[in-house]
Amino acid sequence: MRGRTDYPKLVEKFGCSEISSELIDRVERLTRKPAHPFLKRGMFFAHRDLEDFLDGYERGAPVYLYTGRGPSSDSLHFGHLVPFLFAKYLQDAFDAPLVIQLTDDEKFLWKGMTVDEAMRLARENAKDIIACGLDVEKTFIFRISAT
Repeated sequence: MRGRTDYPKLVEKFGCSEISSELIDRVERLTRKPAHPFLKRGMFFAHRDLEDFLDGYERGAPVYLYTGRGPSSDSLHFGHLVPFLFAKYLQDAFDAPLVIQLTDDEKFLWKGMTVDEAMRLARENAKDIIACGLDVEKTFIFRISAT
């Protein structure tokens, strides 16, 4: 356990697996690039389906990356950007398409936000995400409301 957070409990609760040094070595071997500092320093400590992703990549099967954001503010702070900075590394290292889901529907369904405000925040957040330098030819960003 690091600090006050019970990481093994989180891994179990969310059905994840811890990221081992062997897994990091495998990423480096397959990409022929150094692992991202977020991996090297243990900033990301667990994963879901990374081994399946790497297995597919190793076989030459088509692979893609998928992440998302629940837009709740006009702009993203560094903590919000971390997953997208890491996704950019993965997109570049594996030359993979990236799908980003903006869950604006959750904000008006569960957080008392108007539909218009949720969609506006999704558009603003998309601008910040795009500014991370993602490959525009291989990145698909979509809103759930999609109006």
